Amino acid sequence: MTITYSDNRKRKMHRNLGEGIVDKIVTGFLCTIPEMKEKLEGGNIMINLGTLKEITDLRSIWPHEALNFTPWVAENVELLADAVGLDITVDETESSVGDFNVDIYASETGTDRKIIIENQLEDTDHDHLGKLITYASGKDADVVIWVVKHAREEHKAAVEWLNDHTDDKIGFFLCEIKLFQIGDSDIAPSFTVVERPNDWTKEIKKTTLTNQTQQQRLEYWNAFNDYAFQNTEFAKSFNKRKPNTDHWMDFSIGSSACNISVTQIQKRNKVGVELYINDDKEFFKGLYSHKDEVESAMGFALDWRELPERKASRIIVEKDVKFDDQNVWPQQFEYIMDVCMKMKKAFGKYI
Repeated sequence: MTITYSDNRKRKMHRNLGEGIVDKIVTGFLCTIPEMKEKLEGGNIMINLGTLKEITDLRSIWPHEALNFTPWVAENVELLADAVGLDITVDETESSVGDFNVDIYASETGTDRKIIIENQLEDTDHDHLGKLITYASGKDADVVIWVVKHAREEHKAAVEWLNDHTDDKIGFFLCEIKLFQIGDSDIAPSFTVVERPNDWTKEIKKTTLTNQTQQQRLEYWNAFNDYAFQNTEFAKSFNKRKPNTDHWMDFSIGSSACNISVTQIQKRNKVGVELYINDDKEFFKGLYSHKDEVESAMGFALDWRELPERKASRIIVEKDVKFDDQNVWPQQFEYIMDVCMKMKKAFGKYI
């Protein structure tokens, strides 16, 4: 098979395409089309491919580290997690460390390992390296991840030295982020780990196992994700979240003031779906003024909890369920999906 690129370069292949990123993209796409797959395997097809280009100015996509890049990393942390080989759950962005803030404070799913992530849209420098160590100390971190545009050799050596001279319970990762595009296609991010602890990934999990309740929560969320995101309407309405051992799973609805949260209340054998308002009583009161319209749109009553003695407010509905019978989980998932979609639509016009 001969591949012809847009600049008229030609490459003759035997049976399979090459191992480059562009080749893999084309192969994957063509093999989804039966007649094209047959031709591809026979070596009788001419393919015109675009040129893969790197976008070197990261600030043309994320102008500000704290306002643009850090929120993006937090929302797409699974991409970074795959690169470093960890299951990461974001706990907080711009998390306080004395007079300073670490970009992302997270944890390893299924353990109590603490993770800090420091972002830098430029080449590495001494200032950020110093901050990284300060934040690691202040948060008593087990995992430290430094995400940068480009890692200088002296800072690669510094991270390598830290990994060689600290105990096995802490690990430092240095990751470069790059952006690629083919023609006018969507921009594709890529994380590359340039420094990591020696043989640390094999020993990264804590020896302490999660307790039975935590394990049950994780199994439930995994099953929910597998079921719910096969539904096209639900998948279009919400972004998939990485399952963890928490009793809740949050879904963004396009507002920093609130989110939809699904909760497992195992002690009372109930599942809850709620609009969770973090810290805005006036926002809650504004929504409450539309209580009748919201409940009419959803088709059932909600429990409106202002909780004046607390920062958060909750608007919730609960249902009796049986967590120990996996055969009825699909019915529970259908209920959760239905309420989530109705809640997003009903509250959407007032948010």
